[in-house]
Amino acid sequence: MPVLFVGHGSPLYAIEENEWSRGFRGLADLTPRPSSVLMVSAHWYTDGTFVASNERPPTIHDFYGFPRELNEVQYPAPGDLQLANRVRELTGAKLNDQWGLDHGAWSVLRRMYPNADVPVVQLSINGRLSVAAHLDLAKSLVPLRDENVLIVGSGNVTHNLRDLMMRMQMNDSSVPDWSRNFDERLREILVSRDTKSLVEFWPASEDARRSHPTPDHFLPIVYAYAVTDNQDQLSFPIEGFDRSVSMRAMRWG
Repeated sequence: MPVLFVGHGSPLYAIEENEWSRGFRGLADLTPRPSSVLMVSAHWYTDGTFVASNERPPTIHDFYGFPRELNEVQYPAPGDLQLANRVRELTGAKLNDQWGLDHGAWSVLRRMYPNADVPVVQLSINGRLSVAAHLDLAKSLVPLRDENVLIVGSGNVTHNLRDLMMRMQMNDSSVPDWSRNFDERLREILVSRDTKSLVEFWPASEDARRSHPTPDHFLPIVYAYAVTDNQDQLSFPIEGFDRSVSMRAMRWG
């Protein structure tokens, strides 16, 4: 199976028709239909490593201040206990039957698979681990690609929420240099498969720290990269910025 990373951006893209939501929809045309999706979302950032084992994962509305219509969205995709146990076997993650699908997962999958008929399992991001440790853990997921599982990382290449809110309040649609610089340098690192530079990329520079005050939206990129190799062709099916947020998506394979 190919591997995806998606810059999911605002939860509103789950209900708005715009270039980003159309881009999410188009990702389904770029991948064979999977038996299940393993999602690594920025919004399940935990103390420890967990894999969701809820057979009917609820739709989590993990945001506030948005229209009622968005809070009423349900994405009733089933879970996959067999896949959850396989992930536990590969990674040592603990099963968690309390988690559902956060907006980093369903806002994208709602566009890709609108009938909610592809099972979804989420793997949490362990906040205790270094970037190098995340890379090593993610490598253990490689066998899933031959088991018809679509591995998807969901975050954003740049994500500074405070800066974004400030620009929205000021009606400032400009893209700051630090965001463009980080986005372009990351693209170079991924194209050249410079693993050392990827591991050292955050939080080594001022651009990196401004692009990601916290690593939660950056680490899903590491997971997607780690399960690919030199044989996988890399493309960027979605590119562009929503103010300071890079909406870049990647496809390997």
